[in-house]
Amino acid sequence: MTGMAARARASGTGAHVATGAGAPVDLLGLIRDAIVRGDYSPNERLVEGDLAQHFEVSRGAVRAALMELAGEGLVEREVNRGARVRALTREEAIEISEVRTAMEGLCAAKAAERITDAEADELVAVLREMEAAQAGGDLMLYSELNQRLHHRIREISRHPTASRIVERLRNQSVRLQFRLALAPGRTAVSLGEHQAIVAALVARDPDGAERAMRAHLVSVVAALQAMDDQSIR
Repeated sequence: MTGMAARARASGTGAHVATGAGAPVDLLGLIRDAIVRGDYSPNERLVEGDLAQHFEVSRGAVRAALMELAGEGLVEREVNRGARVRALTREEAIEISEVRTAMEGLCAAKAAERITDAEADELVAVLREMEAAQAGGDLMLYSELNQRLHHRIREISRHPTASRIVERLRNQSVRLQFRLALAPGRTAVSLGEHQAIVAALVARDPDGAERAMRAHLVSVVAALQAMDDQSIR
């Protein structure tokens, strides 16, 4: 528990409760992060008593957190059956990516307008790490760097409304990003798309950045369409 509590972060509306030692814990953030990381599999039951024991909190606190996660689309609650990790259908995964296309395109355009020299250098540095990971065949590291690059672009956009929408959608579909990274040839395609995005951002080209980001996410939709339902889940 100590290590997990140390990873807690203030992530918005999360319910903060006290452990037996009195230390505040962002329970909502901890459970959300565990689901996003894949610690709990799609359709796996989330037993309130087990979670309460694991996180050293009350069952009531766990129940409140699960209700909020159900509102975020990460958890599904069933009458008399408790809660489980919500599994995405192919159609939902595609719809999420389509909405992200619009929102992240907007963020990319805003980022190109507002990016500083230091931020441009930071994006280039992340891109270089992505290139090295792709060349070395480290697909999981590539996927993590991919997420970091997108996150920084949203931060640089300084558009909190669009960023919140994208972050919520990303939490529902982040497991798919790892599966996409494992698809044969996918990282080579993805890398070229990210190179185009960063080039437009560094050039302070809002229209080009939006087009490049949209093209990338349209490509993600196409890759999802090529996956079978079992791969998506």
